[in-house]
Amino acid sequence: MENKIETMSTVRIQKSDDLYKVVDTLNRTLKDQNLMFGLALDEDDNETAVFTIYRT
Repeated sequence: MENKIETMSTVRIQKSDDLYKVVDTLNRTLKDQNLMFGLALDEDDNETAVFTIYRT
């Protein structure tokens, strides 16, 4: 069986030290809904974070 991950939405936001807590809570709460959330630093701007929502 093939596991496919679909990117639903991506947004760039101002980096904050606590953003990972929001992403962690969303992942724990909504994993049963086949949703996954990601957070990464923008490669070109260390003050910008990239937040992504995936459907698994």
